[in-house]
Amino acid sequence: MLKILHILLTITVVSLAGYSLITMDFKFQPYMMLFLSLTMLVMGLREFKKGNKGSGVLGIVAFSFCFFVSIKIFLLN
Repeated sequence: MLKILHILLTITVVSLAGYSLITMDFKFQPYMMLFLSLTMLVMGLREFKKGNKGSGVLGIVAFSFCFFVSIKIFLLN
């Protein structure tokens, strides 16, 4: 389940980033950051499930930072 969710979130992030790069239209950047943070959360949970606590904590910290940045961008716009 986490693997499928990870793949879907990664495809979403790459699609939004590719669209922004090609069209130079950055209005979807907050959504990209939100999906990136969710991707980091899923990656951290998968690492915890595998038993890699160090990588899991790093994924959760990356989730927290990206989530905070995406919320900050949503509030500024």
